[in-house]
Amino acid sequence: MAQQRSGTVMNGTTPAVRDELAPNRLLRVAINCGNPVLAQADATTGELRGASVDIAREIGRRLDVTIAFSKFDAAAKVFQAAVSGALDLVFLAIDPARASHILFTAPYVIIEGAYVVRQDSALRRVGDFDRPGVRIAVGKGAAYDLFLSRALKHATLIRSDTSAGALELFLDQGLDAAAGVRQPLDAFAATHPGLRVIEESFTAIRQAVGTPRGRNAARAWLHGLIEELKATGFVAEALERSGQREAAVAPAGADGQP
Repeated sequence: MAQQRSGTVMNGTTPAVRDELAPNRLLRVAINCGNPVLAQADATTGELRGASVDIAREIGRRLDVTIAFSKFDAAAKVFQAAVSGALDLVFLAIDPARASHILFTAPYVIIEGAYVVRQDSALRRVGDFDRPGVRIAVGKGAAYDLFLSRALKHATLIRSDTSAGALELFLDQGLDAAAGVRQPLDAFAATHPGLRVIEESFTAIRQAVGTPRGRNAARAWLHGLIEELKATGFVAEALERSGQREAAVAPAGADGQP
C-alpha cells in the first residue's frame, strides 16, 4: 500500500505520542473504502483519496513517520483488525460497541443513517420501520447496524458482509428496505429506477479518528489535532476535493465519547 514520510513534528507532540501511535516510526492506518463519503480508491490505480486519507497523511506529516495504509471494504473488518493489534489508527464511527477497544477523538464528519425502499412501499417515515415482519438489509458491523441492533425492537435485520452487499441483498431477496449512509443510498437509488430514499434520517453517525485503548497520550493529541483541522477548514476542503460536498463537518467541541 501507499506510504509517506515527510514534514516536521507538530509543536506539542511528545515522544510518548509518537511512540504510542507509530512504534518504530511506522503508522499503520486503516482506510475503509466501504464508506465512500470518507474514502475512495481509484478503480484503475487503486490510489486512495478522501477526507480520512488526507487526515491520515497530515497526522503522518506532523509526526514525521512513515504511513502504511491498509484498505478495507467494511467497518467491521477495520474493527476486527484493530482488536487484533494490526492497526495504529482507524477512521470509524463512534459507538459503544467499539469503545471497549478503541479510544475516539471528537468526530470530524457527521453523516446520516437512512433507509432506501421501493417506490410503492408503505414505509415512509422512520417510525414505520420498527414493525413485526419488516426485513431490513444492513452491512454487518457498520455503525448503522450497531445502532439499529439496539434501537429496533420488532423489525428484523438481515446482514451482509459489506454495505454494498446489503443493497444487493435488499434487491435479490425482496427485502422491505436497506439501511446505510445517505449519500451512497442516494447514488444507488439514482441508478435503480423504482427506489426512493426516506427523507428522514434514523441516526446521525459521528465519524472520528480512533486508536487502540491504552494510548491515552496519543488520543489526547489526536483529539486536539482534529479540532484544529475542523477549525482551519482542512476537513471541509478534504471533503470538497473528493466530491463529498453534502457531508457535514462536525461542530467544534463535539463529544468523542460513545
